[in-house]
Amino acid sequence: MKNKRTKIFSGTPWEPKVGYARAVQVGDTVYVSGTTATDPSGKIVGPGDAYAQTVQASRNIENALNRLGLGLEHVVRTRIYLTDMDRWEEVAKGHSECFGDVHPATSFVGVTRLVDPEMLVEIEALAVA
Repeated sequence: MKNKRTKIFSGTPWEPKVGYARAVQVGDTVYVSGTTATDPSGKIVGPGDAYAQTVQASRNIENALNRLGLGLEHVVRTRIYLTDMDRWEEVAKGHSECFGDVHPATSFVGVTRLVDPEMLVEIEALAVA
């Protein structure tokens, strides 16, 4: 089946509440939902630390891709939502450490807040197998 969907769930409490999957693969394309700095139980990693949250969110993206047999090197686009644009350099540092050799197309988007006020960063990714 050409348009078969493969869904990856992380187990965080938001997935069933909202009705989404962490990642969805259709063909060679993988769409990774907005991903925050949470552990598997949904607890926020790095409260108050935009750099640490960027690295954790990137690792969560990597974990979802790994479950599909892919890695960060397959990412062609990231979109970074940031609650405080004055902290963009902290976020850029974390993003560069995770994606610096990949060089995906990237955008920063300033937002008022995320689902939990302790969340500072959320990252979406698009990957191609």
